[in-house]
Amino acid sequence: MEVYLIRHTETVCEKGICYGQSDVKIQEPYLELFAEIKNQIPKDSIVYSSPLFRCIELANYVASSPIIRDDRLMEMNFGDWEMVNWDAIPPDDFAPWMNDFVNVAVPNGEAFTDLYDRVVDFMEDELQKGHTKPIVIVAHAGVIRSVLCKISNLPLKDAFQNKVDFGAVIKIEI
Repeated sequence: MEVYLIRHTETVCEKGICYGQSDVKIQEPYLELFAEIKNQIPKDSIVYSSPLFRCIELANYVASSPIIRDDRLMEMNFGDWEMVNWDAIPPDDFAPWMNDFVNVAVPNGEAFTDLYDRVVDFMEDELQKGHTKPIVIVAHAGVIRSVLCKISNLPLKDAFQNKVDFGAVIKIEI
């Protein structure tokens, strides 16, 4: 089955801001970027999306039928760090997470394993339904890296080896 993983386009957040599950807007103008993305995917696809605005806006643009929103496709929950500059995070909180982001949860948020488990649950539920049309998933870098780790058996600690730019379209076969 063809699956197209699409990362949302760039947000309005200034560089260095942690905005995991915060519902932020995307930079304008974006319609030209959306058109370029739409040209890279099959016209008659089933489109799943994170419920966050930065994904929904793009998903609605590329979809030829109603999109399917799924909370499991949301970015990692950065808890107390949401909308905080990475440099302003207290070192006593930041150091343990940086040493083991896979297993250490952000204060009042998630560890990467939590995100990964949500994404794998989505994959097992939705991608095993025997769809005959290509699948498009509009989501976030963490979600896409989780999918790529799962299908390639890449250890989660190496997830950042998978480069996922804003507006990237990654085609995989499942």
